[in-house]
Order: sequence, then C-alpha cells, then structure tokens
Amino acid sequence: MELEPTEMKAIITRMKRANGHLASVIRMMEEGSDCESVLTQLAAVNKAISRSGYAIVATGLQNCLEAGDGLDSVDVKKMEKLFLALA
Repeated sequence: MELEPTEMKAIITRMKRANGHLASVIRMMEEGSDCESVLTQLAAVNKAISRSGYAIVATGLQNCLEAGDGLDSVDVKKMEKLFLALA
C-alpha cells in the first residue's frame, strides 16, 4: 500500500503537532510538574498518535478501494494486522 505525500499532508501535520506536544511533556517532567498534568498531556499525545495511525490505515484502504478492484484488491488479513498493531 503506497501512500502519496499529498494524501498524507494532514496526517503529517498532526504528527508534527504531536511531536511538539511530546517535547512539552518531556519538558514538564524535567521541570518537575505534577503527575496529573503530565499524564493528562501524555494521554493527549498518545491519542493524537493513535488517530494518525488509524488515518494512515484508512487512507491506504481507501486507495485500495479506489484502485478499481473493490474489496477483492484488499488483503483483509493484512489490514486486520495493521489495525491490531495500533490497538
């Protein structure tokens, strides 16, 4: 499943935002912020990364379907494995 950079633009932007957010979480930890604040922000980073992964799989699946072969072109086991890798 090949993904075009133009199709990935929004996902890349989301991942860059998550990267910056993770840097903030690390900084919070280095500065001795309270546990609740750190964990709240870390949960937000985790959610952003997970959503990005699901968006990548969804985009790949959409590309397979748009290729014209319909569901016959989709390796269901492979897609299931990709989704489970994110779970």
